[in-house]
Amino acid sequence: MDKENMSTAMPDGEQDGQREEETAERAAGADEAGSEDKRESGQEESEENVAREEASESDPGEDPVEEEAEEPAGENAEEETEAAEKKAEDGEKAAEEPAKKKEKRGMFRSGKELQKKEQEIAELKDQLLRARAEFENFRKRTDKEKAVRFDDGAMFILQKLLPVVDNFERGLAQVPGEAKDDPYVSGLEKIYKQLTAVLQESSVTPIEAVGKEFDPELHNAVMHVDDEELGENVVAEEFQKGYSYKDRVLRHSMVKVAN
Repeated sequence: MDKENMSTAMPDGEQDGQREEETAERAAGADEAGSEDKRESGQEESEENVAREEASESDPGEDPVEEEAEEPAGENAEEETEAAEKKAEDGEKAAEEPAKKKEKRGMFRSGKELQKKEQEIAELKDQLLRARAEFENFRKRTDKEKAVRFDDGAMFILQKLLPVVDNFERGLAQVPGEAKDDPYVSGLEKIYKQLTAVLQESSVTPIEAVGKEFDPELHNAVMHVDDEELGENVVAEEFQKGYSYKDRVLRHSMVKVAN
């Protein structure tokens, strides 16, 4: 028997009770269906949140939450940028301060160390000046020694030539007056003049003697004579000519001194 036939056969009171029970069952079923829908929607939302978190972890640049927060930023973003720049500058200054302090410590040592360094510098300067002075003196001394050795060698050779000059002078002095035009005599005179020119070019000069006051540094007195016409210690006669080389006596003059 179906429900409609049963309802017709039941009394009115029982029919009303049965309707209330059916209505309650329908309401309970609807509540269960709603709770299941809620559970399903909550599960779907949790799955979406999990998916969003995974997406944010895999690609940190794409964060919908941050994008939503950054959209209305505007002036706040500029302030944050300025704050970040200022913080970076403060960090750079803080990093430079230890280096500057270290540099100052390196430049400005303690007074004792600075005084020690200055003393070492003064000693090195003194040593350098002394070394330069010694080298300059050594150079001058060696140059002078070289010049003296050269002059000694030149004087040794010139002294060997002076007797040759003396012989030319003695020979020409003995030539009679009528023979002076002889070609042989004129040839000797030319050789004598050439030799004396070479001596003059070599800084060899004759020492003046006759009529000059006797000088033991230049003259060699071998004879004395009394002559009222001449003054005291005056060279009366020259027996052998003397010569000087530069400022040195190459050979003393052999003379006779009056009074």
